[in-house]
Order: sequence, then structure tokens, then C-alpha cells
Amino acid sequence: MDTTRRFIGYLIYILASAIIISSAFVGGFLVSEYLNQENNQHQILNQAQSILKNHALDELPAEPALEYGMIRGMLNAFGDPHTTFIEPVQHELETNRLTGNFGGIGVQLGYSDEGFVILFPYPDSPAELAGIQNGDRLLMVEGIKIENLHPLDPVKAAIRGKVGAPVNLLIDREEAPNAIELNIIRSSIPLPSVAWHLHPDESRLGIIVINIISANTPDGVAQAVEDLTNQGATHLIIDLRGNSGGLLSAGVDTARLFLPKGVILKEQTRDQSEKTYNTERDGPFTDIPIAILVNHGTASASEIVAGSLKASGRAIIIGEPSYGKDTIQLVFNLNDGSSLHVTSARWWVPGLDPPIKEIGIQPDILVDDAYTGPDQAISLGKQALLGE
Repeated sequence: MDTTRRFIGYLIYILASAIIISSAFVGGFLVSEYLNQENNQHQILNQAQSILKNHALDELPAEPALEYGMIRGMLNAFGDPHTTFIEPVQHELETNRLTGNFGGIGVQLGYSDEGFVILFPYPDSPAELAGIQNGDRLLMVEGIKIENLHPLDPVKAAIRGKVGAPVNLLIDREEAPNAIELNIIRSSIPLPSVAWHLHPDESRLGIIVINIISANTPDGVAQAVEDLTNQGATHLIIDLRGNSGGLLSAGVDTARLFLPKGVILKEQTRDQSEKTYNTERDGPFTDIPIAILVNHGTASASEIVAGSLKASGRAIIIGEPSYGKDTIQLVFNLNDGSSLHVTSARWWVPGLDPPIKEIGIQPDILVDDAYTGPDQAISLGKQALLGE
């Protein structure tokens, strides 16, 4: 009996050992196969990297530059110009641009009909609190004399600067006997999505500048229209020049303010049914005559606003052809602070001919690129709306 028990125990030990060894062999084989599949998946890439590492005269770039280059190569093969990889520093700068904070005094620059640089302070900004009024002419900033038709970008650069540092301005006001000198402390200025003012020489014409299409843009535009009409404006110019877009939903909601009941936009994503954006009732501002200014920097969600108002006959489009971007990107933040912007959908405005994706929105009134006057688009908008 003891011999039989010892024999059975020995047999169980042999079987258990065999199972353990077999399991380890199978597990090891499966892991090996998985690793081989992973290596084979990028076999040519790994081979090329090895050749460069061992034979190239120069050393390979250090990580993460090499990895970033591989990502860009993958996106280049993917072939969509709007699916892009953004490195951490550039991603942070882009985020800051969308946030819109900078050191400044909170003033919008423009031209008078005579070509003088004039100022329009934002509400409650350092500029307004210092006494700057709509239409004040800028004569000098930080010792730089502002000539007639002076380019605006260097003027903006001179006004902006370190938060807490002063900036010196010399301005001229029509009713003031002498030029007015102001020292204004720069503060952190959130660039507003929407700014507005009456035309300096025509109180019936309100001008609304939309810098970016953000979540608060529809409310900002509604506030602008109400304020301008309360001041006596009967016609509007909406300036979308240089507006690279933003949120699709905000673009649709902005367009709804001016459109009658009907279809605004259609959207198509992969493997999903077509989506239609409508306005269920007439917008609150459907009776106000409108001109919209566009240029090649007008893109994406800002093209939704301009395109839908053009297709419905609600607005005259003035300027240059827009950019022509009819796709939507999702932004994925990667672990190191970089980001991947992936095209996920395409949209179109029914009735807009030609479609935006072909050659952008085509203006009804084309601005002469060679023109060097104050602001031809504004002048043409004023003439088209008011017949002057």
C-alpha cells in the first residue's frame, strides 16, 4: 500500500512538473511571437534607424527630436494638410494665442477715411480708464511718430509690452485745442472675441470685428449689435479678416443671429450619418443690412458665418477670397505636452456655389490687392450699404 501511494505521488509530481514546464514554454513562445510581431511591424523603420546609427557621418538627433520626425513622416504619408503635430512649445504658444492674453492697454487700431491711425478702447480697459475715446487720432507712441497710412502691426508692437510697464502715447482729439499726452500702465489684456464701434465718419454704420470664434462669440456679437443699434446704427459691417476660425458650434450660433429659419450647415464624420444644423426660427437681427469683410486669413468657423450669410442672401461679401477650410479637427494632447490635431469631419453650406473647399468664399465685391488707401474694404462696405 505504501509503495502504491509513493508511486501515485511520484506520478502526480511528474505530471505537475510537465504542466508547469509546458505552460512556461507556451507562455514564452507567445511572448516571443508578440515581440516578433511588434518588431516586424516597424521592421524597415528599425532597420533604417540602425543603419543611420552605425554608418552615418553625423549622429542621430537626440530624443524626442527623432520621435517627432517619425511622427511628421507618418503624417506626411497620411496626406491630410490639416492633420498636424504640434511640439510642446508651439502648442503652448497656440494655447496662449487662443487665450489671447498679452501686455497692453486694451485698444483697437483702425484708419480714418483720411488714412490716420485712430483708436477704439475696449470697455473698462486701461486705455478707456486713461481717457482715450473712440476715434482719437494716434500721433506718437513711445517716441515713434505715426505717419499717415502708418502700418498697424509695428504700432501694435510698440503699444504692447511687459505687464506693469508704462507706454507713452500722444493723441489728437477734434475738440481738444492741443495734443494730449498719456502715460498708461500696461496690464494683462484678454483679447476679446468681439470688438465694436461706430464708423468714425458715419454714425449709421456699426463695425463689428470678430477676432476668433469662441464659445462667447455669439453673446458678444448680440451685445455688439444691441449696443450699436442703441447708438443709432442701422447698417452693420462684420469684419472677419484674419479670423482663422474656432468652434464650429459657436460659428453656427453666430450665424443664427442673422439668418431666417432654415438649414445653415451640414456635417459628415466617418462611419456616421450626415448631421444638419438648422435655425428653428428667424434670428433676432434678420432685418439689419450687413456687409462681411473677408480675406485669405478668414478660415474654418469664420467661413461658416460668412458662407451661410452669403448663401442665404443676407450679406454682401467684400474683400479677398477666403482660405477655404471645410474640415473639423479634434485636438489630442500627448504625454509630453505636444498635441495631435486630427481631421475628424467635413462640413459644407448648402446652396453656396462654389463650395468653400474649392477656392474659398468668393467676394461679391473684390478688393484691389494693389490698393494702398486707408481701408478699401471698409470704404466699399460703407458705399454698398449706404450708397455713398
